[in-house]
Amino acid sequence: MAKNYTLLYGKKSIHERLKVNSQSIRNIFLCDDFNHPQIQALITSVGITPEYLPADKIENMKKVKNLQGIVARVDKFIYSSFEDLLDSQKNLTPVFLDRINDPQNLGVIIRTLACLGGFCIVIPERDACHITEAVMHVASGGENYVQICKVADMTQAINEVKRRGVSVMGAVIDENAEDINSLKLKFPLAIVLGAEAVGIAPEIQKILDKKSYIPMHGAKLTLNVNTACAIFCNEITKQRLADSG
Repeated sequence: MAKNYTLLYGKKSIHERLKVNSQSIRNIFLCDDFNHPQIQALITSVGITPEYLPADKIENMKKVKNLQGIVARVDKFIYSSFEDLLDSQKNLTPVFLDRINDPQNLGVIIRTLACLGGFCIVIPERDACHITEAVMHVASGGENYVQICKVADMTQAINEVKRRGVSVMGAVIDENAEDINSLKLKFPLAIVLGAEAVGIAPEIQKILDKKSYIPMHGAKLTLNVNTACAIFCNEITKQRLADSG
């Protein structure tokens, strides 16, 4: 039988959940020698009574390295609906993630976009990583701050935001595209990022309004997708703030 809860682990993930979404927490388990006054005060303030357990029992709850002495049972992650995303598109820049399969990459992207603010995420239902326990651990609480939705057809979803007047830019490895550092962006805007090995799917590339690349002045290597996301979305944030000011 599939479990009807998700495990969060690590201080950062649970600290942010306590601050932002404590009602989703069912139980918190602490190692007998757990000592983090700020987290313990938050646990008390939201009315949760933690259960203290020996280290071996805590470690048996989740077979990963360094649980940091704290595990929480929380409600399963709830995705936003694509319709809700469309309704809020004037205030948020959608980031379409095409076939991102690495939990580490997805988690870092979520954390990065939570820090920058003003973004939401769209992922495909198939052939992509979804919001798992590992992803939330890497996101370090970022999933509490970023709307994330799943769609059955990425091409159709991108066409729908285009019909709503959103310009769609693709991040590509192609110096025939436009340099992100010199590109004047048009808002409202969405960006598409593809997996490192395969990039953006050809059928999606066909419907992009713009293609942009990150210039490489050093070694001609490829950037990890989460690093590329941070560079592109930081530039989007700067121009969006300037545009609104």
